[in-house]
Amino acid sequence: MKLNQTLRSIFAIGLLAGLLGSCQKPFHEKTEKYYFLAANTSLPYWQEAQAGFMAAAKELGVKAEFDGPASYSPDEELADFQKAVERHPSGILVSPARPEMFKSAIDAAVKSGIPVICVDSDAPDSARVLFIGTDNFQAGIESGKRIADILHGQGRVAVIMIPGQLNLDERMRGVQEALKKYPGIKIARTLDDKGDPRIANDQISALLEGKDEKNKFDGIVCLEASGGPGAAEALHRLNLDGKIPIVAMDKNQETLDYIKQGVISATVGQKPYTMSFYGLKFLDDLHHNIVHEFKDWRTAPVSPLPARVDTGTAVIDSTNLPAFQAAQATHAQP
Repeated sequence: MKLNQTLRSIFAIGLLAGLLGSCQKPFHEKTEKYYFLAANTSLPYWQEAQAGFMAAAKELGVKAEFDGPASYSPDEELADFQKAVERHPSGILVSPARPEMFKSAIDAAVKSGIPVICVDSDAPDSARVLFIGTDNFQAGIESGKRIADILHGQGRVAVIMIPGQLNLDERMRGVQEALKKYPGIKIARTLDDKGDPRIANDQISALLEGKDEKNKFDGIVCLEASGGPGAAEALHRLNLDGKIPIVAMDKNQETLDYIKQGVISATVGQKPYTMSFYGLKFLDDLHHNIVHEFKDWRTAPVSPLPARVDTGTAVIDSTNLPAFQAAQATHAQP
């Protein structure tokens, strides 16, 4: 009899605990949703960022939407950002193509209570809470040093970028800083490929096929992802594989293939998966006000989170390409 009473008591306690547990409010609401606005969703770079963003959303159990123009278009990206703000999400990650264009929109979003974090490209004069991405100045220094070493400190260099995009301007500044130590290296031309490998291909081809000596160059530095494959295709078409060194940016498959073929000498790889994965987690912390340095992040006089997170870079060339690709093969694909 006593045994039955004991069992009934244990059952009752377990039932009560279960009922109390079921009454607890879940940490994440079903209505929570986060957005990521990228500058050019067709690029493998941003597809890798999307994978990190969605992986973090799955881990946290929240909704997430990745959006942005399919080609480089600051106006379209800004319009997509504003549409996301109108839905009043739990938070937004954005890579502003033109920081001055996005400032007022970011300020308005944060003022309305939506945390905004800049990823890859910053809008430092806006009210964004923090920046997470590459230290672009250091990435530029790495690119400049690498091309200077390959050219043994002598030669003329063509730089492919998108002028006016803050992260790329910072990389250009880093290249210029690095080349101060190599007085024999000069920047011959700065090209704007608008994030399109076809434009990079056309521009490099025109310079190579032209007769103007002022446009001749001995090496190429690409400060955004599309430039490397575009320039490499131009060299390959003109049977110049390996004759003009290319230091590319990022680690999309085309770039890695051209390194294997000896057309691209090296690439400075970034970590877009890491940027977006932790970017969403930071947004989630802000939405739930996890960091209690201040009562609420919205009224905090300074950001309760790190002001800047450097996700780092890795230089990939023929010496470490096999190891890098082997590691990639074991990584779960999105």
